[in-house]
Order: sequence, then structure tokens, then C-alpha cells
Amino acid sequence: MRLGYGEDSHRLVEGRPLYLFGLEVPSPVGALAHSDGDAPLHALTDALLSAYALGDIGFLFPDTDPHWQGARSEVFLKEALGRVEALGGRLLQVSVAVILDRPKLGPFREAFRENLARLLGLPKDRIGLTFKTSEGLAPGHVQARAVVLLHD
Repeated sequence: MRLGYGEDSHRLVEGRPLYLFGLEVPSPVGALAHSDGDAPLHALTDALLSAYALGDIGFLFPDTDPHWQGARSEVFLKEALGRVEALGGRLLQVSVAVILDRPKLGPFREAFRENLARLLGLPKDRIGLTFKTSEGLAPGHVQARAVVLLHD
């Protein structure tokens, strides 16, 4: 068995779309990032890579490379999963916590789980999602933490 951990955060700004778990969420602010700024998918990508000591998202997809400007984070996640599977890893379970004051994410939970199930090839009961607020401590950002469990 292997365990991987990843986290990501982005400042929120007006005029950018807010992508979470590969879906656009209605919001007046979005993540300031070189790519689409999907913090949960970035955290999951790092978690997969860390489980096999393959570096991190910035190593594989540097923000200094114009090719990744505006890229959708599904590309990063699929590449990380493919590298893990090429080494014999089989993803068993994921758990993701998102810290975001607004918008409230509860109404999107099932859509997020369905999209992750599609992206990762996992049943929905193997995808745990937790939504928290910063309690006003950091209202201008989105943060995500992810843990993955893999069979080696």
C-alpha cells in the first residue's frame, strides 16, 4: 500500500472563473493561477505524485512554461494518474478537504463526486469530500488538501 498527500492554495480575484473538482462553480471570484487554478485537482495531483516520489505539479507542469497557461487541471491529474498506474499503482480511495468561505459548496457535493469518479475511475463511495470555511481568517483564498490510498 502507498499513501500520498498533497495540498494547494490560490488567491481569489474578480474576473476569473472558479474551478473546483473539474467543474466551474458560479462565483464572482476565481483562482489567480497560471492554469485554471483548480485547487482540489492540484492537491490530488500532488498526492498521487508524492505516493511514488515523482515530484510535484510544479515539477511536471511548471508555471514558467507558456504551454500550461490556462490549462485545465484534468490534464495534470490524468498525467499523474497515468504515471502512477505505469508503475503498478492502483488508486483505491481519495479524500479531499476544501477550505473556502464563499460560495458554499454543499450543494455541489454530488456533482463533484460524480466528476471525480469519472476522472479517477473510482466508485463514488471511494471519494470523500469535506468542505470547511476559514472562519473569516482567509476569505480571499481557496485551499485544498488531499490524501490518496493506492495498492502497490
